[in-house]
Amino acid sequence: MDSSKVTVYSLFTDFDISLFKTGKHYRLYNKMGAHPMSLNGVEGCYFAVYAPNAEKLCVVGDFNHWNGEQYLLYSRWDKSGIWEGFIPGVGHGMVFKYKIYPYDHGRIRMKADPYAVKAEKPPLSGSVVWDLRYEWKDEEWMQARPKKNAHNQPHSVYEMHFGSWKRKADEKRSLTYFEMADELIPFLLDMAYTHIEFLPLAEHPYEPSWGYQVTGYYAATSRFGRPEELMYLIDKLHEAGIGVIMDWVPAHFPSDDFSLATFDGSCVYEHPDRRRGFHPDWNTLIFNFGRPEIKSFLISNAFFWLEKYHIDGLRVDAVSSIAFLDYSRNEGEWEPNQYGGRENLEAIAFLQEFNTAVYGSFPGIQTIAEESTSYPMVSRPVFQGGLGFGMKWMMGWMHDTIDYYKREFIYRKFHQNDITFSVMYAFSENFMLPLSHDEVVHGKASMIGKMCGDEWQKFANLRTLYSYMFTHPGTKLLFMGNDMAPYTEWNFTWELEWDLLNYPSHKGINETVKALNRLYRNEKALYHYNFSHEGFEWIDAGDRVNSILIYQRKSDIKNDVLMIVCNLNITPHKDYKIGMSAKQTWELIFNSDDKKYWGSGYEVRQKAATKKEEWHGKKHMLEIDIPPLSVMVYRLISSVEDKQKPKRAIKTNPPEQKIKVLQSKK
Repeated sequence: MDSSKVTVYSLFTDFDISLFKTGKHYRLYNKMGAHPMSLNGVEGCYFAVYAPNAEKLCVVGDFNHWNGEQYLLYSRWDKSGIWEGFIPGVGHGMVFKYKIYPYDHGRIRMKADPYAVKAEKPPLSGSVVWDLRYEWKDEEWMQARPKKNAHNQPHSVYEMHFGSWKRKADEKRSLTYFEMADELIPFLLDMAYTHIEFLPLAEHPYEPSWGYQVTGYYAATSRFGRPEELMYLIDKLHEAGIGVIMDWVPAHFPSDDFSLATFDGSCVYEHPDRRRGFHPDWNTLIFNFGRPEIKSFLISNAFFWLEKYHIDGLRVDAVSSIAFLDYSRNEGEWEPNQYGGRENLEAIAFLQEFNTAVYGSFPGIQTIAEESTSYPMVSRPVFQGGLGFGMKWMMGWMHDTIDYYKREFIYRKFHQNDITFSVMYAFSENFMLPLSHDEVVHGKASMIGKMCGDEWQKFANLRTLYSYMFTHPGTKLLFMGNDMAPYTEWNFTWELEWDLLNYPSHKGINETVKALNRLYRNEKALYHYNFSHEGFEWIDAGDRVNSILIYQRKSDIKNDVLMIVCNLNITPHKDYKIGMSAKQTWELIFNSDDKKYWGSGYEVRQKAATKKEEWHGKKHMLEIDIPPLSVMVYRLISSVEDKQKPKRAIKTNPPEQKIKVLQSKK
């Protein structure tokens, strides 16, 4: 076979083309892109790319000295816009791009493969022919995942930027995927997190974007190693019983000339109307969610990470910017939908189809929406009119809580509603409570930097915040470093300040989070009803003067009850009275003021029993001691309901006697 010729060959069936053109092909990665293979005994590579506005399209690379005329692909006869062909002699590891001649004879473009599974390490931008193979060993995890990853299980997520977690200082580089397996997994196990969430690991050229401006949607970034090495890391995480979530960015993409922007001289991936196709905040382009071929591209990409990399969850970035036409736009900069509303109906339909497709195909996965508005039913099923996400970030809780903790103690009594309001809507969605990377950058201050008071009070404040978070309904997410309380904001060019753990105050925060993770995982009452009101009850939310909150968390097991006492002010309390409805005994199982957490060690009773004394309208009263700036968790160890006295029987005349009485009166 002449190595200078392209052979007409196709992996596509007529059914594939039909699915692609209707937006229903969810595994395009098996057809599009570069696929090393043998054809009639000749080794080579099959290429397929969607470029409907191209007049001519060539494959160029290091295998043909980037000669633009030697390997010309064929345009399919069915007008699908797909160019394809088999090139002999091209194989694993070779670098290539597509040279595209637009139909309107405009500027010739050199484009990376949108479906490439490997790319050159930035700042280089070529695609790499790659035979993606890995022998997974996580069968036990995958079979158990539907139960372990369910809504009624604990989800304590460690959010992480891969490149700045730890670095090889002497070599001035981040850890590789292989090295991370040795370093990260022991840390996660020691801290007792249930899940790891990676900021986007798809290929991206601009490091300050933290991965959120993706150019290679199917390519794991080459910064940290080969694709199979990332698979190895995920495999090892699963072996350790840790779920893996990855940030996914279908909202927008950068305008780099080598990538998706005006791919074939026309708006293939982006919406052609700038009011809907350009993002003013990030100077990026917005996908055309109504174009079937692009919907197939995006949903196939979600399938790719879930299938090929065994990802357990996708956290979908910037859902609000997807759902609303007027997001971050002024009057006159957006056009209403056909009904005069601000909702992007095509994008909403895409999100619903995405969630329906991935939940239907991958048992036990979760999708999580970063959605910052009050858009309704984000985490409700599509058949009920919802968007179909498994969870939604609880941004309102995050903002209100941080605002409260910034306040001086003397003013907190006037803002009790700020800290209790979240329970009013806590069960309207399946909420995840996030203290994410976005809250510790761009002048917002680190978590410890947000706290009011002197040094001891700042750390005590942060311990109560985390304790309140872990006992509040909903799943949890902490960004890396938040569990060590650095004073500096997160900087993606440095590693975390690991030496902070040598200081008692910072070590105390770390030990607090460690203990809270174990408490959360071990106490069913804290997670069984993650998203349901049956698992929560206020005992006292009205002590504004003392800034004290008392509530209970419950599971589906009778008398499996925890009582949480939050003192969000600096005054301790002896013999603090709490009204109870039954004769009960409680045992203290967590105290954020313990000396091992750098607390004050204020002396409290380890067990407390009720007295038969009315308090706050309840027939029993419990007295406890409450340390300053603390959260205590008590477990119910016995409960005896008051026996109801039998009601005295009321004598009534039989019906015939009543009749005789009435007749005599007449």
